[in-house]
Amino acid sequence: MLNNIEGQTIPSVTFATRVNDDWKSITSDDIFKGKTVVVFSLPGAFTPTCSSTHLPRYNELAGVLKQNGVDDIVCVSVNDTFVMNAWAANQEAENITLLPDGNGEFTDGMGMLVDKNDLGFGKRSWRYSMLVKDGVIEKMFIEPDLPGDPFEVSDADTMLDYINPEQIKPQPVTIFTKPGCPFCSKAKALLTEKGLVFEEIVMGAGASLTSLKAVSGRETVPQVFIGGKHIGGSDDLAEYFA
Repeated sequence: MLNNIEGQTIPSVTFATRVNDDWKSITSDDIFKGKTVVVFSLPGAFTPTCSSTHLPRYNELAGVLKQNGVDDIVCVSVNDTFVMNAWAANQEAENITLLPDGNGEFTDGMGMLVDKNDLGFGKRSWRYSMLVKDGVIEKMFIEPDLPGDPFEVSDADTMLDYINPEQIKPQPVTIFTKPGCPFCSKAKALLTEKGLVFEEIVMGAGASLTSLKAVSGRETVPQVFIGGKHIGGSDDLAEYFA
């Protein structure tokens, strides 16, 4: 039975983490004391829904969540620190703290440790999210107790809607660039000035001339896309904001 424990204090445990090839112990107090923290927990690093949607969207909305009083965003999974560090390096996770609950102590204390033996996973976390203020759970979003791996309520958008239902969510922004391009630097500076978080696709590393032409219909960089709309180059971007 997956119980909602809103109003209770989060479990007091010590997480064994690896930082710069050294072991570092992090306690629950280190993470939660005196802070407002959003936590989302999931069945495992590198698994499909966790990698394609759950983690990336929290990373994408991190700036807006922090504008609304959230100090930190924490992802918990019953994996060891080496796996979590590798997943962080592989994913869009620069705005998220990934915590390895290797022994499942935190997850067990939350009452969210479930049996995934049918998948060869052993004991793992049920998928849920929560808002924690100074170590006390204010709100929990627990996925329904259904077969498989339901993903309906623990997402970043649901959490942001709870914290501030009036918040306008940022549009996704992508910019194609190439190294040493002054117009690319100009466009990136303008996006930053306007407070927009963007994904940069570098020609030669992340894309070819063929893909640039296929997507934008142009051969020059930068090419900027906002909310699915092709804006164009640096001058087009300045005109867009004007």
